[in-house]
Amino acid sequence: MTVHFIGAGPGAADLLTLRGAELLRTSPVCLYAGTYIEQVLAHCPEDGERIDTQHLNLDAITEHLVRAHREGKDVARLCSGDPSIYSAIAEQTRRLDEAGVPWDITPGVPAYAAAASLVGKELTVPEVAQTVILTRAQKDSTAMPETERLDYLAASKATLAIHLAIRHTARLTEQLLPHYGADCPVVIVGNATQPDQQLIRTTVAGMHQAAVESGLRQAAIILVGEALRAEDFVDSHLYSSRCAPQAD
Repeated sequence: MTVHFIGAGPGAADLLTLRGAELLRTSPVCLYAGTYIEQVLAHCPEDGERIDTQHLNLDAITEHLVRAHREGKDVARLCSGDPSIYSAIAEQTRRLDEAGVPWDITPGVPAYAAAASLVGKELTVPEVAQTVILTRAQKDSTAMPETERLDYLAASKATLAIHLAIRHTARLTEQLLPHYGADCPVVIVGNATQPDQQLIRTTVAGMHQAAVESGLRQAAIILVGEALRAEDFVDSHLYSSRCAPQAD
C-alpha cells in the first residue's frame, strides 16, 4: 500500500486539490498535525483512523506509516500548505525507502500564496519586483546555511515571504531595516483562509509592535517588499503597448 503525502493547503477544506480530497476520502489512516482544523479532516472517512502527530517524534511517525503499510492500508499524510517547503518529507521518505514502503506526493496551496490572495496583491510587479524569496526565521530550530542569512537575502530587495517568524519580529526588523527602509510595506497574515484569519498591514519599522499586538504565535506568514505598495507601474512585457508592432 502507499503513503500519500498531501498538501493540505492553508486550512480551508475547499482549498484542497480534488486529488488530495479523494485520497483523504479513500485512505483508512490519516496522520495530521494537531494544528489542522476539522474542516480538512472532514474529508476523512468517518470510520478511519486519525493520528495526531504534533507530539510524536520522527521515529514514532515512521512506525505508524510502516505499520499501516504492513496492514494493507493506504495512508494520507497531511502536510501544511504545500509539501515542497518546510514539510519534513525528505526525512520521512528516506525512512520509507529504507523500509520498502511506496509513497507519492500531491501538491497543495502554499501558505504564501494563500496569504497573497488575501492581501489582493501580486508579489511580482513589473519593474518593481520580479523575484520572490521563500525563507524562514531561525532560532531554536535547524540552523540556516550561512549564505541564507536574512540580512544577506534582504540585500536583493526582492519580495520576501518569511515563514516561522512571527515570534522573531524584533530581530527581523533589525535585519530588514538597512535594506528595505522603515516605511517599506509589510503584511502579516495569520491563519489564512481559516475562520480566525488575521491580516495586518504595517511597515518594516512597525512590524514588531504589530506582531506583538496581534497575539499571533504560529501559523503566520510575513510578506515584505515594495510590490505590496505598487500602484503606478508599467504593464508587463506581454501586455505593454511599448512592445506593440509599429506601423510602417
